[in-house]
Amino acid sequence: MSKEQQQDPIQDETDANPETDSTETTEHSLLPAEKALPGVVHLLPVAVRPFFPGQAVPLLMHANHWRSTLQAVGRTDHHALGIILVDGPDAESATTEAFAKVGTAGRVHRVQENEGKLQVLIECVQRFRIKRILSHEAPFTAQVEYLPEPTDYPEKEVKAYAMAIINTIKELLPLNPLYQEELRMFLDRFGPDDPSHLSDFAASLTTSNNEQLQGVLETVELLPRMERVLTLLNNELEMARAQHDIRKSVEARMDKQQREFFLKEQLKEIQKELGLSKDDRTAELDRFKERIEKLVLSKEAQKRVDEEMDKMAILETGSPEYALTRNYLDWITTLPWGKHTKDRLDLGYARRALNRDHYGLDDVKSRILEFLAVGIMKKEVSGSIVLFVGPPGVGKTSIGKSIADALDRTFYRFSVGGIRDEAEIKGHRRTYIGAMPGKFIQAMKEAGSANPVIMLDEIDKIGASYHGDPASSLLEVLDPEQNSDFLDHYLDLRFDLSKVLFLCTANQLDTIPGPLLDRMEVIQLSGYIARDKQQIARKYLLPRQIERAGLEKNQVKLDGPTLRAVIDGYARDAGVRRLEKQLGKIVRKSVVKILEGEEPPIEITKEQLKPLLGPPIFRDEQAIKGPGVITGLAWTAMGGATLNIEAVRTHSHSRGFKLTGKLGETMRESAEIAYGYVMSRAQRYGADPEWFEKAFIHLHVPAGATPKDGPSAGITMASALLSLARDEKPARKIAMTGELTLTGQVFPVGGIREKVIAARRAGIRELILPAANEGEYEEVPEHIRKGFTVHFAENYDQVAELLFKLDKKAGKNQPEP
Repeated sequence: MSKEQQQDPIQDETDANPETDSTETTEHSLLPAEKALPGVVHLLPVAVRPFFPGQAVPLLMHANHWRSTLQAVGRTDHHALGIILVDGPDAESATTEAFAKVGTAGRVHRVQENEGKLQVLIECVQRFRIKRILSHEAPFTAQVEYLPEPTDYPEKEVKAYAMAIINTIKELLPLNPLYQEELRMFLDRFGPDDPSHLSDFAASLTTSNNEQLQGVLETVELLPRMERVLTLLNNELEMARAQHDIRKSVEARMDKQQREFFLKEQLKEIQKELGLSKDDRTAELDRFKERIEKLVLSKEAQKRVDEEMDKMAILETGSPEYALTRNYLDWITTLPWGKHTKDRLDLGYARRALNRDHYGLDDVKSRILEFLAVGIMKKEVSGSIVLFVGPPGVGKTSIGKSIADALDRTFYRFSVGGIRDEAEIKGHRRTYIGAMPGKFIQAMKEAGSANPVIMLDEIDKIGASYHGDPASSLLEVLDPEQNSDFLDHYLDLRFDLSKVLFLCTANQLDTIPGPLLDRMEVIQLSGYIARDKQQIARKYLLPRQIERAGLEKNQVKLDGPTLRAVIDGYARDAGVRRLEKQLGKIVRKSVVKILEGEEPPIEITKEQLKPLLGPPIFRDEQAIKGPGVITGLAWTAMGGATLNIEAVRTHSHSRGFKLTGKLGETMRESAEIAYGYVMSRAQRYGADPEWFEKAFIHLHVPAGATPKDGPSAGITMASALLSLARDEKPARKIAMTGELTLTGQVFPVGGIREKVIAARRAGIRELILPAANEGEYEEVPEHIRKGFTVHFAENYDQVAELLFKLDKKAGKNQPEP
């Protein structure tokens, strides 16, 4: 196709007949409709607004959709085209059912194509009504009948309406200069004594909606049409007047503001010359006085403020002491002395807030609701310090936010992990350059009220150095009996923190000093099992990642088995933080696919996880079977875990005992106790006592790079040694935990909930636990305990009977060593 054809895909009248100019075409178009226009025309649907006879309409449309229609029109002798309004947002997707019944026929004069758009000039000639649609797909064609302009009408009434229309247009002209250009173009082609075209022109001037304009087009009778048009013109006039008034008002306001600005600047200069304006010091003192009027200061604080303001009034503004005093007063006057927010004492709302933001954790929610219920009964939730303990990612911080929301209090969070300077807690003394208040006074300033919810994250990781012991400084803050008179070193004033609800988080209790732990109410948050994680991912994590990526709700889909595969292979830890990261990675890769042209929704299957997330991070533990291998349960800061403890005889040249696996001192002692106990009671448990005399035994705890410590592996190690000595593997798949003493007693251990969850995760459904831990096991949620067979042992005899086929008679007759 040549360049000229690309610019003009239609052979218009000028191309068909070079002697025919645009004037002759216009004269031809003004012939009677029944002689100049065909009975079958191509239709061009438009969605913007209907067009009227007498208009020269420039249209811009998509070339791909309408090139075929305009080419078909170009192949006709008459170049006629019917413009028809459609009921819908765009013409490209419209069907013939959405076409209006009445449209405007016209002639195509010029078509140009540029950058995928068609620029078309159409001269509208005559109204028509569709009789029958001949083609229901583009290019649309229809059999039409033309509606001639009326000639029989009451001249006096029509003339009166015409004058009213002309007068209204005259009123519009000063309000909008665009109307003047439109009127000039109309008068070039028609006269004011042509009432039909005058009515159509007046209707085209308005910004009325499509329904109103289509009503004018469908009204063929002149008098009713002029009535409609006059109504629309009056509405347009009112709107134009309102816009004009608004514009004038805005301009007047801007002029007034500019005038006020210049006057104020002049006034400042006059005051400066007369010595009437305030200097910076006076202005700052006035500002401090305004703040103090809104506060309820203690007597001590009021006295200190008065002294500091008197000092500030006589100091030179350039002196260092002035800056120190000013900063001190600024801190005092911005603290919320006596400002309290009203608590929302609604237990039902608190329950809904916790259930809305967190899935599961029913026992934790019950503890929190009990705590809030007591405060609601007292009409005041204060003087309490709550500690949430649990693995990372189980929702400790977010529960704090939910509590603040339930009480309608301000929430402020800061981390004390790694703090080594006592001044971070209690502030620096004002004698130091750059001195500042401590974290708690800063929190009160930011919160803006004297009863916020303050969360101290990572309180188990607080440090100590030669600068002091921050944990000891917290004793005053977190003691309800002392924090009503908290003394910050910078303020050197007593500030009441007794109304603050303190929430703390920790991963473990071992590193928290005893006196500090004694001041807090501990609430344990265990890890989530796979079923809980799956629900959390579906209800909270995946929708949040999809929203952050700017996608619609169902543009990325993961079914249940796929989510379970993500949890088992890539996020097996106790919390859900790693799971959310993996889901975020999947969503980001899905966004790339969508932007590269793949149609949503993107459905992720199990087979796609490896290309998306890489090889699985976690794999099912290989079952290690045989004599000398026993499964134990351990607790870590990340939750619970299973440990396969292995024992082998390396040689029989001499007696010996070797330990490996990066064991801590306590765990090494447990191994020594287990070795001594089993060797001393070998015959009691059906083993050959002579076997130990020449056996060099090697006991190993796998994952040798991971440090391990604690007494809870005592019975597991003893069972591994007994299994090796008897050359017999356990009769069932079972896991155990418990501290062993030299007399064979099984002592209680900690972390029962996390250990039970670890056993469920590993597919083990039979456990041996210390009898003293039975109460803790009963506190584990029912849905976690479901399916477990648990044996509670008071001594090692009960453990051995569960693991091995013992000769009870022989064991009973063997005396205690």
